[in-house]
Amino acid sequence: MGEAKGGAQLTLRARKPGYAVMQECLAIQSAAPARTSWQRFWGHDPLHDDARSWFKGAIGERDVARALDALGPEFTVLHAVPVGKRSTDIDHIVVGPTGVFSINTKNHSGQSVWAGGRTLTVNGQRTQHMHRAVAEGERATALLSAAAGGPILVQPVLVVAAAKLRFGDKAPAVVTLRPDEVGAWITGLPRAHSDEAVRYLAMLAEERRTWHVDAVVLNDTLRHVQRFERLEREIDEARRRRALLRKGRVVAGLAVPAGGLLGYWWATAAISLGL
Repeated sequence: MGEAKGGAQLTLRARKPGYAVMQECLAIQSAAPARTSWQRFWGHDPLHDDARSWFKGAIGERDVARALDALGPEFTVLHAVPVGKRSTDIDHIVVGPTGVFSINTKNHSGQSVWAGGRTLTVNGQRTQHMHRAVAEGERATALLSAAAGGPILVQPVLVVAAAKLRFGDKAPAVVTLRPDEVGAWITGLPRAHSDEAVRYLAMLAEERRTWHVDAVVLNDTLRHVQRFERLEREIDEARRRRALLRKGRVVAGLAVPAGGLLGYWWATAAISLGL
């Protein structure tokens, strides 16, 4: 079941990965001044500095979602599952024969991550990632158990994108994986639920009222996703333009001795226009 008239989601299956993070990113991005024509020409980055971490987080959730969506038809995968009363959400919920999982994603690409016990550091700095993942699993267990009328374990999983992921002698308090490991890890576990139980738990999990006090929210539309994708295209276009202009300056540097300033401007213009 998808979206009702007016954009209200009746189940969580229609939720896109990173939805809540996208909303926060766009709310901050709305304060960014519009770029001038000159800034566009030179490939000025349109992303507001304060929105950068949210943008990176949304990209990370989307990357992990692709791995989870490939699990197969016996698994139900839900994204950006709203919990509680406010805007808090669980990045991904997976229901399948090997169990139910709450998956927290962290995009620390380009950084060094260390995990051990209840500690996770990024470039040597302690974070609350492990504690929050534990709390998230406990909360999801309580909510799904209440909906099912009996104890249902939701196992927390932390998926971390990083340039380097190292582990201490003590195993992490929460299973910690790289994005390319999560699918094989979930499918490699022993069976925990019968097919009938999986169908029942999946039905409960996709109902918004299982997790959130508001059964239906009218502003859950694809508009935010489309706006985010437009922002992403603008960022990519600016990045490509900067790269082209850098190449233009290199070519111009070679042309200056032979053709002077005329060669410089011609080369820059040619590269910028893709000639």
